Amino acid sequence: MLDLELLRSFVSVVEAGGFTRASERVHRTQSTVSQQIKRLEEDVGQVLLHRDGKDVRPTEAGERLLSYARRLLALAEEARDVLREPDGGAVRLGIPEDFAAYRLAKLLGAFSRSHPNLRLDVRADQSKNLARDLERGELDLALFKREAGGKDAVAVWPEEVHWVTSKSHPVDVNAPSVPLIGFPLGCLYRAGAIHALESAGRAWHMSYMSSSLAGIQAAVAAGMGLSILSEMSIQSDHRVLTAKDGFAPINKTEVALMAAPNASSATLRLADRLAEFCEDVQAKAA
Repeated sequence: MLDLELLRSFVSVVEAGGFTRASERVHRTQSTVSQQIKRLEEDVGQVLLHRDGKDVRPTEAGERLLSYARRLLALAEEARDVLREPDGGAVRLGIPEDFAAYRLAKLLGAFSRSHPNLRLDVRADQSKNLARDLERGELDLALFKREAGGKDAVAVWPEEVHWVTSKSHPVDVNAPSVPLIGFPLGCLYRAGAIHALESAGRAWHMSYMSSSLAGIQAAVAAGMGLSILSEMSIQSDHRVLTAKDGFAPINKTEVALMAAPNASSATLRLADRLAEFCEDVQAKAA
């Protein structure tokens, strides 16, 4: 019989690309994870990982085991959830639109397939609405943007945001009134942009407002104004503005993952998946 804890550590090492980040994921010390991999290799009688300094990658045998390990872990989680919540239940998740448009849909689809008795209700919305609805008990789990320094989250990640203009049709940054593109009133980015401009004594006006991220991205590309976007939302037809252009970075923001106080086991399991996703995004951006 293969030990699920050993398989979990093995999968984490492969996905994280090393022992240090994998140990953070499984909440074990690096030496413990290394010992677990050694035990697993002894159990299967095969070397599973190539170790080249800090770089770790699966051997041919490791690649063969990887797909089985993922399926076994997913099946174990499904069985645990079914026993804990026989009727399946539901998880109400709120996410920002830029995360919905990024790679999160694949993660949520895979989670739904591995939990067929669970209903996943996902809503993409402005962060202020997600935070409010989580507090009201209308969401079980929420991933949202907020000003840096907040507390009481399952996990928190710093976020890089930038002033952007069109690459092909750049806005005159010295215009008497800066044309802004943004989400409706209450958006954290919009408030930050306005505060930064007013602190610098710059006049501004809303040239384009949309509740759709795609609409904002298109308006920036068309040269209708400036906007503030997260790093993952900046497209190839956008140009990042810097302090040299007269647009210094705005206040730091962060992405917070928060769960309801009475979160179910399925909700907490999804929270773990989202935390791993956000850690990977941060690592690739570093």
